[in-house]
Amino acid sequence: MSIDTNIKILLVEDAGTMRKMEAKILGQVGFTNIVEAVDGQDAVAKLESEDGIGLVISDWSMPNMDGLQLVQWLRGQEKLREIPFLMATGHGDKEYVAKALEGGANGVVAKPFTPNELKCAMEKAFGIEQEAAPVVDQGPKVSREGRVNLKMAHIQITDHLALGVLKHRIETGREKPAHFSLETRCLASWNPVQAALESGEVDGALILAPAAMDLFSYDVPLKLVLFAHRNGSICVRNRQGKYIKPYQQFFKHKTFYIPHKMSIHNMLAHMYFTQMGLRPGVAGKEAVNVLFDVVPPVAMPEFLRDNHEACGFLVAEPIGSRAIAAGIAEKQFLSSEIWDRHPCCVVVFREEIINQYPEAVQEFTNLMVTAGRSIKENIDQSAEIAVQFLDPAGKIGLSAELLRNVLSDPEGIVYDDLYPVRDDLETIQDYMVNKMEIGKTINLGAFIDTRFADQACRSGEQKAARQEGGGRSGAALKLEEFKEKQVLASREGKYLVFALGNERYGIGILDVREIIGLMDIHELPNMPPFFKGVINLRDRVIPVLDLRLKFAMEAAAYNERTCIIIVEISGVRGSTLTGIIVDSVSEVLNIRDDQVEDPPSFGSGVDRSMILGMAKLKEGVTILLDIDRLMHTQEAVPMVAAAGDAEEVF
Repeated sequence: MSIDTNIKILLVEDAGTMRKMEAKILGQVGFTNIVEAVDGQDAVAKLESEDGIGLVISDWSMPNMDGLQLVQWLRGQEKLREIPFLMATGHGDKEYVAKALEGGANGVVAKPFTPNELKCAMEKAFGIEQEAAPVVDQGPKVSREGRVNLKMAHIQITDHLALGVLKHRIETGREKPAHFSLETRCLASWNPVQAALESGEVDGALILAPAAMDLFSYDVPLKLVLFAHRNGSICVRNRQGKYIKPYQQFFKHKTFYIPHKMSIHNMLAHMYFTQMGLRPGVAGKEAVNVLFDVVPPVAMPEFLRDNHEACGFLVAEPIGSRAIAAGIAEKQFLSSEIWDRHPCCVVVFREEIINQYPEAVQEFTNLMVTAGRSIKENIDQSAEIAVQFLDPAGKIGLSAELLRNVLSDPEGIVYDDLYPVRDDLETIQDYMVNKMEIGKTINLGAFIDTRFADQACRSGEQKAARQEGGGRSGAALKLEEFKEKQVLASREGKYLVFALGNERYGIGILDVREIIGLMDIHELPNMPPFFKGVINLRDRVIPVLDLRLKFAMEAAAYNERTCIIIVEISGVRGSTLTGIIVDSVSEVLNIRDDQVEDPPSFGSGVDRSMILGMAKLKEGVTILLDIDRLMHTQEAVPMVAAAGDAEEVF
């Protein structure tokens, strides 16, 4: 039994480039009858108006209505509740997979996914039994000489070059392992690596540290034996658009690409944008103004080129350098500038392999350490090996020259310090669990097995290095230095100045979409007093609030100078347009950073968290507002929902 290729599929995805890619993948597995929707609300409209939809494939994090709300709505509709629903999401951690299934989804496919992954997920959603794989190669095979065949997974990034160099040294006879033979498996993305580890298809892998920790937290029997590298990632920004002060405005209300939710890239990008005064993350959990989206690493340059609403990405090399060389991106920073010698990918083995073949694991660890040290000793040869190991078919356009530049960067990737430092992993766990609310706390002592690294790094070089630059304080101190150097949270820029009574206020001009006069406002019931209702602006329904009432000021009669400023505000499911009623608008001013002071702890009557600073100008003191903090989440949710409901009125 198979799925009818003529089935009508509703594809729900708010990111146009991602939707285009997913439609292409569906076409690659034979499905071309596709109806597209841009968010959950649009999907509801399509489900109610289109006949014959036989499958819904939906993103999770979307504006207006997210994927979880969509599947819950679907299961509540008598005529539609039996339609299979597949959640395609960047939430690759197991917690969210469980939530999606509990919410009513028939299956989950984690982004980025391959055509085969999507096809398998679709078949599972329809309850089609998968063909059993031929029963061959059950577990490692041991040769007559007593060598176990170790199957190690990796992806196409320089982070995994030590494995490639080790493979080359074995194939050329430079190394002759006594206890193992090596079989490397290059997989398309992180999801197949996780799946192969979990199923036992491979014996070990080079994998993102947070992803490995997430698997361990759900009882996948893994042990971390070594770091695969340190440093090695780059953040680039889109060449489209002007990068001027205040720099945070370049990134605000835009999409930023990361390779996986459970990654050091997610953590470092979160640290960077938070220090900029922005609120990064996936849409849906809280108001964010830099939306993170998961994209296959090798596809990031293409996504950045095709989407002017994408501001950049943070990924392992050489992806970023390739985008720079192609004229798509500009370098923003190297990951080592935020946290020098940070871990990223780690070497893990399934626990039964360690228990059954400790001599093989020890020898593999020894030779990985040797291979790592040899890379910087012979960069030219290492670059040539990297091209063959990472891009043997020439599909991603790597060159030895590009890789030589990556390997030669003194602030770039480190291969000669692979000892698995527990403090470094505690830093990652503490930040992601407690500050980002991602993943679960695990017993790192049970997860890390240092006995192999203790012997492999017995020279003392790496054990000494782990005491410097690593640990809990290393990341924080480096970030503070980086913040000072980059002047991340600049308040300099152009501001629209308006009045409320005798007070002057300013909002960043890049947050302003337009200024209009008063117009008919449609009132809605059961709203906060400051919420005046909604307007229909060129067939777009926009909520409107009175800023005087929001700031607990005395109400004033509207007059010919009263106007509505249409601003873009980050909401719980992405950015939305909102109108704010003010007494009058006066001018646009260029304000320098040295003219702005921090707000006092009293005075002005405005919630201090809404104030960026106090600009002392010849025209008078101007209170600079953080427009995204204008409403608390509990206020924003009903306003946005009410505006959505009001669309039916117009």
